[in-house]
Order: sequence, then structure tokens, then C-alpha cells
Amino acid sequence: MVELGVNIDHVATLRQARRTYEPDPVRVAIVCENGGADSITVHLREDRRHIQDRDLRLLRETVAVRLNLEMACEDEMIRIARSVRPDQVTLVPEKRQEVTTEGGLDVAGRIDVVRRCVEQLLEVGIDVSLFVDPESAQIDASAATGAGAIELHTGAYAAANHRERPGKFAALELAGARAIASGLALHAGHGLNYHNVLPVARLDGMHELNIGHAIVSRAIYTGMEQAVREMKRLITS
Repeated sequence: MVELGVNIDHVATLRQARRTYEPDPVRVAIVCENGGADSITVHLREDRRHIQDRDLRLLRETVAVRLNLEMACEDEMIRIARSVRPDQVTLVPEKRQEVTTEGGLDVAGRIDVVRRCVEQLLEVGIDVSLFVDPESAQIDASAATGAGAIELHTGAYAAANHRERPGKFAALELAGARAIASGLALHAGHGLNYHNVLPVARLDGMHELNIGHAIVSRAIYTGMEQAVREMKRLITS
């Protein structure tokens, strides 16, 4: 059965817009668990634009399901991960000016750096996944680092129009098969939503999907009416 990791970064983004204490991503993580999430994913960025160090520490203390930390392959982040000990680290590329992660990690081009990072995380018992584009060179390089899993970057598939999408999906199929043949667990994420997720979920050997923006967006629609009703009831009682 495919597992669902819920990325709650956008909850923290909303909080940081006011630099206040709500909405609380730690509280939302508990709600996600109650909804059936198999893991909670957060990206601790170097510029701390959404998730903060305190969030990560509190999540480690409170989350009952697996905690997946997305992070750059940098010394500061490695130190934090080795201290907090999430269940899994997913190594991702990171640029300060990007709105969201724009592409996969160039494992093939930085294999020695990535391998050292993977080794330091495995040394303290943290599972490691690498977020990569669906390309043969990246899959092969990922297997050579000692990481246990890859997360296929599904952004190109998600953004494709109806004419382009079959080709983008075929690339995911080929990459997924190559990953499994290499002994890597198969994960996927980025841009997946309620309309495009099913084919990816049905890929042979798919183990884990990490989805955030679509779920947080849907929650605004499905929960807003009740929030308004509660406020109206409160002020008119």
C-alpha cells in the first residue's frame, strides 16, 4: 500500500506572514495524523522562510508517525538532523530566490558531496532519500551514494498539458523501474494534486508520496465554512 507523507510547510508559511504563533504546524501535524497521514514532512530551509528550528524539535517530540525532514546537503543542516534525529531525511536542492523547489538534486554532478552527507546521516540511524529528476544518470548516482530511497520529482509531469503528460509520465515509469532494479525504495512528490496523483500512486513499486500544497489548499475549502460559522456563533452568542 502506498504511504502518504503530508508536507506542512505551507501552514508555517501562513504563520510567518504575520510572524505570530498561528496556524501552528505542530497542531496541524496531529490533525494530519488523525486523517491517516503515514508521515509528516517539513523542509527546514537555510533562510528559515517557513518551518523554524523550534517547529522541528517540537515535531520530533510529538509526531507519532514518521517524521521526514527535507533539507539541503549542507553542514549546518547535517548537524541539525544528527541532533534532532528525524526518521528520514530527504536531501533536496535549495536556492534562496526560488518560490519552491524547482528541480531535482544533481547527485551525478555532486556525488562525493552527497555520499558524504548520506554517510553522516546513516551513521546515526536516519534513513535517507534523494529528491531527483526522473533521469537515468541521477538514479544510478543515487544508488551509488548508499541512500535507501529516491523521491522522483514529479513537477514536470504535474505541469504538463494533456499532450505532453503521457511522455512525462513515461519518464517517471522508466525512472521508477530503474530505481527499484537498483535496490532503491521508490517515493515521489512535487505538484501532485487530487486530479493527477492516481497514475503516480499506481506506478509499480511506489512506496511513498509526499504531498503538501494540494492538501493544505483543499483544507481551506473544506474547513473554511465551519471556521466562519464558529466565529459567527461566538460573536453573536
